[in-house]
Amino acid sequence: MEAAAPQMPTPTTLANAAAAPHGGEIDPLEGVDLSTLRRRVAEYLKEDDRERLERAARFSAEAHLGQFRSSGEPYVSHPVAVAEILTEWHLDAQALIAALLHDVMEDTEITKQAIADAFGKVSAELVDGVSKLDKIEARTHEEAQAENFRKMFLAMARDVRVILIKLADRLHNMRTLDAVRPEKQRRVARETLELYAPIANRLGLNNLYRELQELSFRYLHPMRYRVLSKAVRAARGNRREIVGKLLGAIQERLPTWQIDAEVWGREKHVYGIYRKMVDKHLTFSQVLDIYGFRIVVKDIPTCYLTLGALHELYKPVPGKFKDYIAIPKANGYQSLHTTLFGPYGTPVEVQIRTREMNQVADSGVASHWLYKESEGPLSDIQQRTHNWLQSLIELQSTSGDSTEFLEHVKIDLFPGEVFVFSPKGKIFNLPRGATVVDFAYAVHTDIGNRCVACRINGDLMPLRTELKNGDQVEVVTASHASPNPAWLSYVRSGKARAQIRHFLKTAQQEESVALGERLLAQALRTHGLTPAALNKLVWDRFLRDAGAREKNDIYTDIGLGKRLPAVVAKRLATVVESVGVEGVEGQPIRPRPAGAILIRGSEGMAVQLARCCRPIPGDPIVGLLRKGQGMEVHLNDCPNLSRNRADRERWVDVEWESETERLFDVQIRVITENRRGVLAKIAAAIAEEHSNIQHVSMDGEGASHHQIYFTLQVSDRLHLARLMRAVRRIPEVVRIARLKASEARPG
Repeated sequence: MEAAAPQMPTPTTLANAAAAPHGGEIDPLEGVDLSTLRRRVAEYLKEDDRERLERAARFSAEAHLGQFRSSGEPYVSHPVAVAEILTEWHLDAQALIAALLHDVMEDTEITKQAIADAFGKVSAELVDGVSKLDKIEARTHEEAQAENFRKMFLAMARDVRVILIKLADRLHNMRTLDAVRPEKQRRVARETLELYAPIANRLGLNNLYRELQELSFRYLHPMRYRVLSKAVRAARGNRREIVGKLLGAIQERLPTWQIDAEVWGREKHVYGIYRKMVDKHLTFSQVLDIYGFRIVVKDIPTCYLTLGALHELYKPVPGKFKDYIAIPKANGYQSLHTTLFGPYGTPVEVQIRTREMNQVADSGVASHWLYKESEGPLSDIQQRTHNWLQSLIELQSTSGDSTEFLEHVKIDLFPGEVFVFSPKGKIFNLPRGATVVDFAYAVHTDIGNRCVACRINGDLMPLRTELKNGDQVEVVTASHASPNPAWLSYVRSGKARAQIRHFLKTAQQEESVALGERLLAQALRTHGLTPAALNKLVWDRFLRDAGAREKNDIYTDIGLGKRLPAVVAKRLATVVESVGVEGVEGQPIRPRPAGAILIRGSEGMAVQLARCCRPIPGDPIVGLLRKGQGMEVHLNDCPNLSRNRADRERWVDVEWESETERLFDVQIRVITENRRGVLAKIAAAIAEEHSNIQHVSMDGEGASHHQIYFTLQVSDRLHLARLMRAVRRIPEVVRIARLKASEARPG
């Protein structure tokens, strides 16, 4: 809020003000210029709507009476200016009323109900959608900002007019940013550049997008902006001759092809030039294409005909042609882009589009109302925007908190640069650097969760392969597969990142609950109890004392190592003693040794096999509870385990189940004579014993003997023993041994 509020009108006073002209001595609209707003709405609003707008302006002026902006103007001048911006897009009366009232709920005592009574429920909902964004409990600035934007995006998903009002609000604030402190200028400019400008771009509001970028650059880097602006003005005179010659040549050539077109030149924005200099490490004098041309024609066939005429007039720059008509951008933008070698070798960018495409390019979603009832199908830009807004709701449901949600949205706000195809020819627009995993999640969440391999243009490729324009991608899935935490290191899209994190969190919680229940059952045996025997009375008292909501919270904490099972069991036994036999269902069991937890090795994230010693079934093992990480299983002679002897409460007695369902990694060292073909013989022997080789490395190059290190996959110790006997029978093998934990190597 940019104004002080020395007096607060009441809802009743303002409701009366909305119903009738103000009768006091001070006219709240005195000095407020409504002429532009009145002139614009007269062009497209009905008389009844214009009267409601007048009442809303008076209502807003009454509410903000005595409040002033930092510039010294009456505060009501700001909502009036916001409404004027919205009239450029011909927004309806409900949105304009909401724009005039968008700050009254924040800055005064006016309630949502008072607005609904005076101007209808829809306008009140829009005002509420914008107003409540800033009503956040005091936390860190980053958390508050993230929560603010989360609410804004969800309000936008319900009604796109919310974000249009917010964007107009931000645009006017940026236009009048001179009146605030330099540090606030930089903060607001950075926020605008990082979030509001990309939102405008995502909604196809190109003019707004460019202006927000220019204003942000001006306040974020004032010295750079002044220097570049001066350089552009100087270059304008130097290049006027080239631009005039190009414009004349194009206007002369198109009629010879029977093309009726509007042609005009345009100067690139200062921020666009700055980004090109930074991204391509150029000086200003090296940025030659600061001018471009836009050609608007009647229909799509004429667009391609115009392209042919231009390419006959001037040679195109190879690799600089983009067809956004056949494959529109994510925000619905359509146009042909080509770069030509103009006079004196100067590169010139040309955009060719129809009148409708030109309107969409400037106004985006504001040119096609999602909220208007229509019997016909959604237009392409409506459908694209609708899909994106729905994806925000999906991101919200899968994100852990507001900060994570904002991170995912920011990723998706930056325009996609890669267009790839499904086997059926459907086009997918993905961010630059996107991988096969991003594509799989773009197709469907279940496809992403179950993907195991892929074919790119018919060839089998790794899932981390970066996709290129025009790639045809086929995803191979398996019913048993699940997301790998390593995927987070190379996915680029917000949806993929959110879904992977959501799956891993859910899986970890489920596995932690199961492990925690097993660990607690083991610990309770020493007290003659079982979890099933403890009734609601015991659990309620224990949960109250422990500050937890339900049993599963306790099980999760135990499974993640945040609570020790022995401590929890002892406290539960104490509660049972205090409530007596009423707290136990059935007869208590006789106290006995806790016994061992059985391990399969396939429990998932809650139970991890230590990579330092790589235990396999048949090995003597010990479990170690790691705080926040679950249980780690070590060999009982692992050096890392001995370092935790002082914390024996975290040790868990574990044993292997008689049957396991997977293969386990193990490392061996083979010392061989330096003979040709020995590695092939060893590999063949390993394969005959039905083992996989995961990694191979070698020491002793040039010596009479080699040390070869293998990482193999075996089912248990017996399988490993058979394999080692088979390798030992090879004549060139001198010695073979399994590596101890202290000797373990990468791979």
